[in-house]
Amino acid sequence: MSTHRIGFAVKVLGEGGLPSHDARRWQSDPHLRVSLGYLEAILGYLERKELPMYRVVTQLAPYATHPDLPQFHGQIEECAEELAAIGARAAELDIRLSSHPGQYTVLNSEDERIRRSAAAELESQAALFDAMGLPAEAVVVIHVGGAAGGMEAACDRFLEGWELLSDAARARVVIENDDRSFAIRTVAELSKRCGAPVVWDILHHRCHDPDQVPDREALDLAFATWPEGVVPKIHYSSPRLDMGEKKRKVGRRVERTPALPQLRAHADLVDPIAFEYVMRDLGGGPDFDVMVEAKGKDLAVLRLREQLIARGMEIEAGWLIVG
Repeated sequence: MSTHRIGFAVKVLGEGGLPSHDARRWQSDPHLRVSLGYLEAILGYLERKELPMYRVVTQLAPYATHPDLPQFHGQIEECAEELAAIGARAAELDIRLSSHPGQYTVLNSEDERIRRSAAAELESQAALFDAMGLPAEAVVVIHVGGAAGGMEAACDRFLEGWELLSDAARARVVIENDDRSFAIRTVAELSKRCGAPVVWDILHHRCHDPDQVPDREALDLAFATWPEGVVPKIHYSSPRLDMGEKKRKVGRRVERTPALPQLRAHADLVDPIAFEYVMRDLGGGPDFDVMVEAKGKDLAVLRLREQLIARGMEIEAGWLIVG
């Protein structure tokens, strides 16, 4: 038997929606303290809905690493008490927190300035979780980056970027396979060189798996990289299937043509049948948590839970039980 927390990322859409962070422009003096007030409200929502896993927004501390705005660089220290209280609240509720810096955090960039900027961002993310007193399961997920110059050169550049990180940041950062360049076997080999655990993204694996690694083997490759006593996590999403529309102005009229979605695009919701089959196939062994990446956010997870229960799967206090 295995247990699995199921979570969602950043935006809360239920109950009319909740803000994720202080999104004001720098001229209005946004602050981490405001973001933490929003996060406290989100934790309350997670408690009410029995949602035991949540990805915080990367911009929780606004402009905290912006090189031209040093007035924002001390927010984590300024909010030490508030951060400790938030972390204690998350621990009380047994909610797993994580973050996932976006596409501009490229630790293997060919540009040294971008590598250093990425390192500064990762240091800030790790410092936030450390200030909250969160356990090692609160990870900062990144992609390896670009593949310019070939895979070997790209991995070597990642290791150069990795050397810029402190031990505290390295203890939080995990790497994820992507849908274009860095497949699960490549990322697992890179993990052996740097020590970063691997998050397996199933949809990315479906999009880019040149080695044709079976799901169970991919899961085992990823889980073998995690420290003993830390529950691994995976990413799950369903591909978008609805057809869009392209518009092109031709003279005075607008020409409309069908647009088919890419396989890598995330759907609003999760296919409950596919999810059930994957979890019944991969579950039942070691515990692992599942971050659902769906545009429907919390509503997608709540709907998925309802559908899984209707299909005979067991969920207790928001935890999926398999086996």
